[in-house]
Formats: sequence, C-alpha cells, structure tokens
Amino acid sequence: MINVKKIAVLVLTIAVTTGFTQAARHHSGGPDATLRMSTGGFSLGIGGSSGSGTLTYKGKNYPFRVSGLAIGRVGATSSSAVGDVFNLRHLQDFNGNYSVGGAGTRGVTLGAGRTGTIMSNQAGVIIRLSSTQRGVAVNATGGSLTMQLQ
Repeated sequence: MINVKKIAVLVLTIAVTTGFTQAARHHSGGPDATLRMSTGGFSLGIGGSSGSGTLTYKGKNYPFRVSGLAIGRVGATSSSAVGDVFNLRHLQDFNGNYSVGGAGTRGVTLGAGRTGTIMSNQAGVIIRLSSTQRGVAVNATGGSLTMQLQ
C-alpha cells in the first residue's frame, strides 16, 4: 500500500531543499538587491493581502505594490518583512507573480510570529524573506504574491 503522507513529506522536503540550495548558490555572490515591505490581510479559507514596499537596487530605491492570494488560511494579520533578492539581472525582472514555498507558509500565528520564506517568479528572481506577523491566523497551504514596481 502506498503511504500518501510519506510521499507528500518527501516531495515537500525535495522542494524546500531545492529552494534553499538555489538561494544558497546565489548567496555566495551576495544579493543583487534588498527589499522592505509591509502587508495586511484577512482570510476565511480564501483571502488576500495587500501592501507596499521599497526595493533597493544598484543604490537606488524603487517603491512597489504587493498583493497576495492565500488558500487554506483563516485569520487576520499584518506583517513587515525584509529580504534579499537574488538573480535580479534587470530591474523589470522584479515585477511578477512569486510562488511562495510551502514550508515557509504553513503554521499558526498567535500574537506575533517570525517566519522565513523563499519565493521565486517567472523571470527566475529569488527572494529570501524574513517577516514578522501580528494577529491571529492558521495557514494550511501556500499562496502567491504579485509584486509590481510603481
């Protein structure tokens, strides 16, 4: 009999390891940019969040908007985050839809919690994000974020 739970854990482990390996490979040369952002949102099974941030690239600051979709999330939170951006060859490559890795998005936030997430977009840009969440929420699955320079 196939143990679906063990297969799911194995697939998740491989996906997370691959993401960390890619980020570590790019980390050896240092990040191409850094970012700061803040978001807030509300979800009842399916919900969203929105916010804004600043990308610092080649010594200049660029404002951006962020919006997200969460599935399997219940609660209301606000968060602030800082991150390192890798594989950013051209400024316009920053724009896009970022897939959020599952291991960094599951869990429970009660009051204030700190999470780490690695995400990437269609142009191959990788963001290693460290965020602090405030509020009450339960995350059962991943989601995605759209970031657009203003």
